[in-house]
Amino acid sequence: MPRISIIMSVYNAERSLAAAIDSILAQTCQDWEFVICDDASTDQSWQILQKYHASQPDKFVLLQNQENRRLAYSLNRCLQLAKGDYIARMDADDLSHPERLEKQLAFLQA
Repeated sequence: MPRISIIMSVYNAERSLAAAIDSILAQTCQDWEFVICDDASTDQSWQILQKYHASQPDKFVLLQNQENRRLAYSLNRCLQLAKGDYIARMDADDLSHPERLEKQLAFLQA
């Protein structure tokens, strides 16, 4: 079971999505899972997510809404599948510092 579940909703984020995911892949703390819900994107977001899942299926949990349901609904779907002791939030246009999860985990445990 992962220590941290990172949850993200994605809607038409093909321009920033890979960089956001790559910033999580570069974390110094690797005890995480990434639960991502595509909120019925009409661009290439879902295909980008599938490529990451195919390369590391143990790290990525993907969901896809058949119609756009908005942020709260999509994040709640992610929370239902999250297995981590802690939840971290990420947006599809965020970039995380490489030590983000390590520092946040240390703070929460202190």
